[in-house]
Amino acid sequence: MTLLHWAILAPFLFAILVPILYKAFSKIHTGWFVLFVPVVLFLYFLQLLLNGSHKKTITETVEWIPSLGINFTAYVDGLGLLFALLITGIGSLVVLYSIYYLSKEKEQLNTFYVYLLMFMGAMLGVVLSDNTIVLYTFWELTSFSSFLLIGYWYHREKSRYGAQKSMLITVLGGLSMLGGFILLYLMTGTFSIRETIAQSYLIVENSLFIPTMILILLGAFTKSAQFPFYIWLPDAMEAPTPVSAYLHSATMVKAGIYLVARLSPIFAISAEWFWFVSLFGIFTLFWGSFNAVKQTDLKAILAFSTVSQLGMIMSLLGVGSAALHYENFEFYTVATLAAIFHLINHATFKGSLFMVVGIIDHETGTRDIRKLGGLMSLMPITFTIAIIGSFSMAGLPPFNGFLSKEMFFTSMLRVLQMDIFAVETWGILLPVLAWVGSVFTFLYSMLLVFKTFTGKLEKEKLPKKPHEAPIGMLIPPIVLASLVIIFGFFPDLLSYTLIEPAMASVLPSLLAENDHFHVHIEMWHGLNPELYMTLGVIALGTVLYKTLPKWKKIYDLLPRKLTLNKLYDTSLITLDHSTNAFTRFYMTGFIRDYLVYIFASMILLVGTSIVVKNAFSFDIGKTAPVGIYEVILAIVMVAGAITTLLSRSRLTAIIALGSVGYSLSLFFVLFRAPDLALTQLIIETVSVALFLLAFYHLPELKRKEKKLRFRLVNFIISLGVGVIVTIIAISANSERTHESIASYFIENSYKLGGGKNMVNVILVDFRGFDTMFEITVLGIAALAIYSMIQLRLSRRDEG
Repeated sequence: MTLLHWAILAPFLFAILVPILYKAFSKIHTGWFVLFVPVVLFLYFLQLLLNGSHKKTITETVEWIPSLGINFTAYVDGLGLLFALLITGIGSLVVLYSIYYLSKEKEQLNTFYVYLLMFMGAMLGVVLSDNTIVLYTFWELTSFSSFLLIGYWYHREKSRYGAQKSMLITVLGGLSMLGGFILLYLMTGTFSIRETIAQSYLIVENSLFIPTMILILLGAFTKSAQFPFYIWLPDAMEAPTPVSAYLHSATMVKAGIYLVARLSPIFAISAEWFWFVSLFGIFTLFWGSFNAVKQTDLKAILAFSTVSQLGMIMSLLGVGSAALHYENFEFYTVATLAAIFHLINHATFKGSLFMVVGIIDHETGTRDIRKLGGLMSLMPITFTIAIIGSFSMAGLPPFNGFLSKEMFFTSMLRVLQMDIFAVETWGILLPVLAWVGSVFTFLYSMLLVFKTFTGKLEKEKLPKKPHEAPIGMLIPPIVLASLVIIFGFFPDLLSYTLIEPAMASVLPSLLAENDHFHVHIEMWHGLNPELYMTLGVIALGTVLYKTLPKWKKIYDLLPRKLTLNKLYDTSLITLDHSTNAFTRFYMTGFIRDYLVYIFASMILLVGTSIVVKNAFSFDIGKTAPVGIYEVILAIVMVAGAITTLLSRSRLTAIIALGSVGYSLSLFFVLFRAPDLALTQLIIETVSVALFLLAFYHLPELKRKEKKLRFRLVNFIISLGVGVIVTIIAISANSERTHESIASYFIENSYKLGGGKNMVNVILVDFRGFDTMFEITVLGIAALAIYSMIQLRLSRRDEG
């Protein structure tokens, strides 16, 4: 294990200590101990940046399942390092913020920080894994840990609903993504992302290319809340605000963005990738911003704004793929540059805004903008942060959001100059939807800040007396707001430290060895179409803001019964009812019915396989001769089994059943297995004795005379099972494709196991895992029984 691997696993390892620290230092907020982890990890990744590691790649491998090509390969390049810094940097600020947001007296902080650290480690695993199976493992861990964080306040119905919704949608998307990874493996023979990228030109010609791309994009779109999968994100806002600031602005929702960026070198050469990623992204931008305006809850506004901003980044990654088709590629790489730059900017202004909303909720007791207003004079610092974050989100100068938004407009306008992928047909949608979406982005940004902080203060509508937040809660959003300003005035600080290395990871085929992209970001570009588009956004956005009550009724025209949320809820209810009905149909409570299902399935599946594969074979040439003693023992066993079924006395049935077991032990003697014979004799003796002791005191078995009906189905199934099992036995004995393993045990029992008793060596050494798992099962059962014995029910439970 290398230091890089320990950096990924550190949050998981420290999570084990959190409950201990919570109990041992109950008077100290647990967050102070947890803060150490992201800070140290951020400093570690920062020193990689300062050492120039962002300009090269670091690869460290620990073997996991080498026979299947699955290894824990940690891989750091420009893109991975950018995300690692976001995860740990924003994570540090979120933990500090949570210390003042969550009360150590009212909240179960041990579980909160365990979940948060699990998520942090899972996200680091996603962005720093080279192996797709390992990436998928961490990917699903992010879904699981986010489910726990969203449902942290589990006593609230909406929290449970939001957690379940996010889990179902993102996990199903993850399963789809896994299918895509498996198809990639079938095409390339490797799970390594780097090795897969090296075969990209072979992949694009494969017939599995389009299904693979769609499956992987489903995973990315569900995680990054793209249309139509965005519906989980607004409901996830029921999580505590530190969770929203971390998961839903800077990290988890960016996982899908990361996946698209990371796999662009494989798929971006195709027209399908360009259209899928660009159109889904640009429509998500429009739809998210349009729906954000009608929200009245501050976190709901930010949720839909996050959907919108993610759509913007996604569309830029799609448009940026066009650079692969032009010699003058730098004309179109501006889209990829804008995507990476806005990824950073969005983390700064959206993280600060989520924290601002948390402060407002914490200090006023509400997030409803209909009850808020006039907080500017009472919360001046929070108001200042809100102004900076909102104006940056709206794309106004001199903040960093203006710079990336201008580059976004540039990218969309350059689409009109493309002569590939039949862009002349639907290409006009990209700049049009980009501009319309930006108008609504400006509008909801203004609503967010001015409806909250200006106007008349109505204290009687507020559950709490409003006041400024404590300094500890203000420091994290102040830091993020400061970055908004710094990156706005000095954008080139990021040009060749974070942005250019990340671009090189997304579009590596465009660069020759030791070459790099030209990145230069500045505030003023002169009077150009992008500036006119921005002025148009401000003008129309201001008009719409002033006239909002007059046109807001347009949202009432949308049919409420045809929404995606309604479709989701209806689907779950229908699925629940249909599965319950199906379960009631086959769960009759009778074992005989369950045996019918099992045996019928076996006959159908095995019988069909034998027929289709022509697997039946009959060859008795190598079969050992059957002696007279074996025939006699077989007859005795059959007679004992029939007697057990037809006997009218329990004792007779038990003795007849015992004769079957004793006859089996004699078979072991004939086959020269004395240890097994002794074991069978002991088990059979104990079993028969226990049965006799138990049944001796029961009344005589009385049977009512009842005429047995002939059951055709049971007869067919019993006959079919007998025939299938016989065919399998005969075929298996006739077709021996491998040499018997018996010779291996004979040769190696003493040499490898050190024991002269071959049976013991096989059971203890060669089949040691079987024994270990059997002991584990027995141990778990014993602990469960002991716990049940020791359990003391409370009076409420007894009642």
